[in-house]
Amino acid sequence: MDAISANNLSVKKSRKEVLNKLDLRVKRGTVTGLIGPSGSGKTTLIRAVVGAQTLQGELNIFGLPAGSPALRSDVGYVTQSPAVYGDISVIENLQYFAALMNVGSSAIDTVIHQVDLDSQRNQLVSDLSGGQRARVSLAVALLGEPKLLVLDEPTVGLDPILRNHIWSMFHDLAEAGTTLLVSSHVMDEADRCDELILLRDGDVLWNDTRAALLTKTGQSSVGDAFVSIIESKGASA
Repeated sequence: MDAISANNLSVKKSRKEVLNKLDLRVKRGTVTGLIGPSGSGKTTLIRAVVGAQTLQGELNIFGLPAGSPALRSDVGYVTQSPAVYGDISVIENLQYFAALMNVGSSAIDTVIHQVDLDSQRNQLVSDLSGGQRARVSLAVALLGEPKLLVLDEPTVGLDPILRNHIWSMFHDLAEAGTTLLVSSHVMDEADRCDELILLRDGDVLWNDTRAALLTKTGQSSVGDAFVSIIESKGASA
């Protein structure tokens, strides 16, 4: 069973079709990149996956309809804007969310270390940099050890060293069995993924491995491969 499966999935907003009858699959235990330019429908698709978007068609997460109550502990979601409280400390944020999830204190120490915030654990979130606040949100999402971790532009504002650390952590999580769906409009992020969903104007242009994409297009980077796929679609239209 796939972690995510969609059949004939559509989303309309203000009578405009944002997602156009999509069919796609995300395999379990992979780092799958959801790649496309701004306005391609990435955030809408993510909202559908986590059950926060009205949709038409079929979208299943681990075999259950997206948004099912049984999935609440299985799906972690990191939004583009940090969804944490600025007027309390890092540790207090994590203690609060851990209590809501009924998670023990040892998990708090684990996630703080995972996202490299040991030195900031007692600082107010409002005093942190944008990248540090994003890592607090990531730590909250990791608290419950979700089976599916959905991340919307998770490395925006991070320095290159920290980006490498975060991507290494993503692959460690996948090797341990977690499925990660990582949204980005930056093509070099796609080169860090195992599998890719290339999205443009609400349509899926590719849903397979990165290696297969490069082989099919004869390109050496996902960015060039994306352009090649767009051009081939245009030529065949």
